[in-house]
Amino acid sequence: MVLSRAFLLLMVLGLLSRAVAQQNNDVPLQRDFYIDVERNAAKVGARIHSGLKPVLERRADLEHVMGYRVDSAKYYYWITEKIFSDNLFHIREGDVHITIDPLFQFEGGFDPGDRTAYSDTNRYYFNTRGVMVRGDIGTKLSFQTMIHESQALVPQYLFLSTLSTGALSGQGRAKFEQVRRLDIGWSQANISVSPVDWLNIQFGHGKHFVGHGYRSMLLSDHAPNAPYLKFSALTRNKRLQYSTWHTKMTSGLGINDRLPTGSSSENLFYWYRARFNHLSVDLGRLQIGLFESTQFATIDSNGVKPFDMLELNPVIGVNSLLGLASTDARTMLGADLRFKVLDKAYLYGQLAHDGRVAWQAGLRAFDVLRKDLHVQLEYNTAEPFMYMHDPARIAYEHAGMPLAHPLGTSFQEAVAIVDVGILERLWFQAKVNIANFQFDSLATDNHGTSLLKPDVEVINAREAGTRTLTYLDLNASYLFNPHTNLRFVVGVWRRDLPGAVDNVQSTYIYAAIRTSVFNRYYDL
Repeated sequence: MVLSRAFLLLMVLGLLSRAVAQQNNDVPLQRDFYIDVERNAAKVGARIHSGLKPVLERRADLEHVMGYRVDSAKYYYWITEKIFSDNLFHIREGDVHITIDPLFQFEGGFDPGDRTAYSDTNRYYFNTRGVMVRGDIGTKLSFQTMIHESQALVPQYLFLSTLSTGALSGQGRAKFEQVRRLDIGWSQANISVSPVDWLNIQFGHGKHFVGHGYRSMLLSDHAPNAPYLKFSALTRNKRLQYSTWHTKMTSGLGINDRLPTGSSSENLFYWYRARFNHLSVDLGRLQIGLFESTQFATIDSNGVKPFDMLELNPVIGVNSLLGLASTDARTMLGADLRFKVLDKAYLYGQLAHDGRVAWQAGLRAFDVLRKDLHVQLEYNTAEPFMYMHDPARIAYEHAGMPLAHPLGTSFQEAVAIVDVGILERLWFQAKVNIANFQFDSLATDNHGTSLLKPDVEVINAREAGTRTLTYLDLNASYLFNPHTNLRFVVGVWRRDLPGAVDNVQSTYIYAAIRTSVFNRYYDL
């Protein structure tokens, strides 16, 4: 009922508006779209702030960006046009512009070496149905929403990870049906308003990503969606962009970490509020971003704590300077940068500090030797106890999943990705991740390797264990429709973890037809 009333309100506002839409929606937060966004932003003369994603359409260079580029091909039948070029429903009435598209993932695969998976099968699948609605109403108001409902049988290492956290990486909380089947439902939406050209205000439920890399050591889109209210200002010369947003997140000390408000299995989870600030400064070839996060404990043994007015503080650095880090709050400072070496190549990096240090260094190059051959090389590392806190309920995580790198803390990782496109439709990708990480050998140990434990130095029974993870993903895809990133994909991924039990090793061969408008992170 609430959603229907909101939609009617938007329609009324649209009928009252009299100007052409100015693209106040976000570019979908998915890597395939941002290959083109980042390629345009890499030009030495470009002044585009892409260090905080999603990027507002009106603040990006959308020339030749997937989903926005002009399709000059001729389609002689309406059905082929819908499949290859257009949205399923495309409504344009005066100043109201609305698109409606189905979202789905029909995937089947198997692990030829996994003969003991769940004791009865080595075949897996994803079955996802959903819908995406995007609209512009006049020059100042846009909205978007998407809904996903999935059932899945996933390779064992993903199942065990989901079982421990209660959420599937990059998506949302999962229910467990028939012992091993996952049932995952999640939604994302926002209303975006630009009352003046330099200011954008968004109220929604979604994710953000800080940085120019494949991973982020500051804030990534790995964890589930969260509600937020965001203000973002861009100076007229485009030299400075300042963004600040307030959000509410849930603690994830375990899938049963719920408030003691009754005997129901659906009691609310422990939750906290947070403030994120990001300042981006464009100096020509060099773009620097400054980042601050502050998490505020909102519940203790006495109930809900009084509201802290510093939660509303939009000025970056103030909360950290005030020394809010305590049992009631947690702060982290960071920086990200991009240096344009050539028109189609840049160096990038990040530094995060919360008493410990995490950092990133990378290189990204576009159109290497030929059009649509892209290369990305990246290194990430975090010290033990980084992102942790005492109490652990306000560690740097949401719904049991790290807010920065999926590996959490105490690791080193190297990533290499090569993307090759042929005639804009046929794509090949090779990706390899090699990570070395530590883990607690005993449950009673605390070597600073888990965000679910408090940031407390203890005398451990023995040294931390160490493992090396190798993850290889090779896939080929044919792009049918760029608006929803509809592709037919075939591929294989291999997860190798020497010294670990067999059920966390995997060789997964799959075929899928799917829309991809969000990132899926299974390389963990």
